[in-house]
Amino acid sequence: MWETCSVQLNVQLPRDIAEQAEEVQKTDPEFLSRVVLYGLTRRSIYRHLREHGQSPDAGDVQTQHATERGPSGHDPWSLPDLSSS
Repeated sequence: MWETCSVQLNVQLPRDIAEQAEEVQKTDPEFLSRVVLYGLTRRSIYRHLREHGQSPDAGDVQTQHATERGPSGHDPWSLPDLSSS
C-alpha cells in the first residue's frame, strides 16, 4: 500500500480515555494506528478543502470544523505546524 515508519506520540488525554488507549496499545496496536491515521487524514482533507475552496460546500466544512472545537475553544484537530521547525 505505502511505506510506513514507527513514531512515538506523547498526548494528554482524560484519564479514562488514556487507560483505554493504553489497553488498546497492548492488545490491538494496529487498531490504534488506524485511529491515528483516520484522524490525521480527516484533518488533512478538511484543511485542504478550507485552503483551496475546491468543494462546492467548502463553507459547510468550515462551519462543521468550527463546531468541532472543544469547550475551551481549542480545535482538537489542529496540530502545530512543524514544517517551519
